[in-house]
Amino acid sequence: MQERKRPMPVGIEDFKKLIQREYYFVDKTRFIRELMDFQTEVTLITRPRRFGKTLTLSMLRYFFDMENAEENRELFCGLDIERAGEKYMREQGTRPVVFLTLKEVQRPTYVSMLSMLSSVLQETYACHRHLLASEAMDEEQKGYIRRILEGNGTEEELMVSLKRLMVYLEQYHGKNPLLLLDEYDAPILSAWENGYYKEGIDFMRGFLGSALKTNPALGFAVLTGVTRVSKESIFSGLNNLKVCSVLSDAYCDIFGFTQEEAARLMEECGVGDKLQELKKWYDGYRFGQVEIYNPWSVIRYIDEGCKCQPYWMNTSGNSILKDLLRRVDTRRHRELQGLVQGKTVESPVLENIVYADIHRNRDALFMMLMTTGYLKPVETWKDEDCADWVRLKIPNLEIRMAYRKEILGHIVPSQGETLLRDMLRSMTDGDAEGFQENLSDLLRDFVSYHDTAQPESFYHGLLLGLSVLLDGEYRVASNRESGYGRFDIAFFPLKDGAPGVVLELKSARSEEAMEGAAKEALRQIEEKAYLTEFARQEVKEIWKYGIAFHGKRVWMECQ
Repeated sequence: MQERKRPMPVGIEDFKKLIQREYYFVDKTRFIRELMDFQTEVTLITRPRRFGKTLTLSMLRYFFDMENAEENRELFCGLDIERAGEKYMREQGTRPVVFLTLKEVQRPTYVSMLSMLSSVLQETYACHRHLLASEAMDEEQKGYIRRILEGNGTEEELMVSLKRLMVYLEQYHGKNPLLLLDEYDAPILSAWENGYYKEGIDFMRGFLGSALKTNPALGFAVLTGVTRVSKESIFSGLNNLKVCSVLSDAYCDIFGFTQEEAARLMEECGVGDKLQELKKWYDGYRFGQVEIYNPWSVIRYIDEGCKCQPYWMNTSGNSILKDLLRRVDTRRHRELQGLVQGKTVESPVLENIVYADIHRNRDALFMMLMTTGYLKPVETWKDEDCADWVRLKIPNLEIRMAYRKEILGHIVPSQGETLLRDMLRSMTDGDAEGFQENLSDLLRDFVSYHDTAQPESFYHGLLLGLSVLLDGEYRVASNRESGYGRFDIAFFPLKDGAPGVVLELKSARSEEAMEGAAKEALRQIEEKAYLTEFARQEVKEIWKYGIAFHGKRVWMECQ
């Protein structure tokens, strides 16, 4: 691997720093031209975390901002926007700009959220401190600015702070300012996760509504976020909004690296021979009709000497998947398991996220997983009623590993993973005694008694979820027709000569009835010819387990 000529921009979100310190840079300045050509008063772009949203808005700030305009013009020398012509470069440095990110406004309580937002607004107002020395501001306006700068604004004053800052800037400069708001939905997600959703959504409705809907000072605004929060909740009455989601064609190649951009970056860094490995791990996202690489993971991969590991799943946004997996039912657990095995799910398109629906609505769950980057759309279509539908799958190996880790983490803590691996190895080795002992320990130590009070479907979902550790060694099938019935769970080996496994599960009414129930389950495997599918696939050795459960007790029969 050749020595790189320039440093990789790991964690660099300031456009000026990236250019001046000569980091590797994938030129996305065509976004500026596209914004001017197709300008809408308010543009909302939703993308998963770590796809370059903050850096892109920083680029817009340095292009349009009146402050240090001549110095900032040099940042764009030789880039796509300069080559696009003087028509576009005439707009450089012509506007006052309000730029802020809400990604850090995530706190456990509503009061602490407001306090953090106040700190962010202090920094934003500090960028325009010159307003205090202006004769264009009266004493009441200057007093308001001082209260925000000192962190003494009331809740009501914070709610209208964006609007008032833009009004003051228009009053001072005589030009309508540009608003750049990064991760607008971070406080809303935090409010949902921490139990103050109503207060959070009410505040953000006023905070954004006053700035975007009833603000004649606004020139135009670009907002980014992970999700599009329900229009009725946040953007009610906002008729000048253009939403660019992961399903939209507009700006589809701006966030993340295209195939050509990733290949060119790899060649420039002297690791072009690693492109196929990069593609397997970090490619596979699809925005509009364009295939996209995860930029954070690509940069980290190159910076770490082309070491393959799941970089994206270690970022903070993965709390979404953890929370959703705590509440899935057996059906959705089976669908998630199928996704790990490369299968797809179908869902109607619900792009307006209503957080209250996520836990009770299957389709809302999968839409959230799509918008947050855990699933990618592979096909869209309209049904006979002209409703939009989408087929989804896991985008790449990195996210597949995230699913495996989080699905297991949902079922059993990390300290139980060794026990789990021993249990699965005993199962595939035909060691019924070790399988039963480890499964008993797992039920005793990591499963709630209230869970085991549920019907047989709980044990089915438990074993199905735990089997993700065998991904790559076995194809796992659940409730599949074979012979004269449907087996519960079967493991079809992916390597020649490896044994197959079939499990039939029963829930016994008492401890005394467990042995009989396990033997009945084993007989059912033979009587209903569940091994037919194994014979078709020429699997010679098959371990058959009849398993009976009662609470946290388990009895196993094996052949």
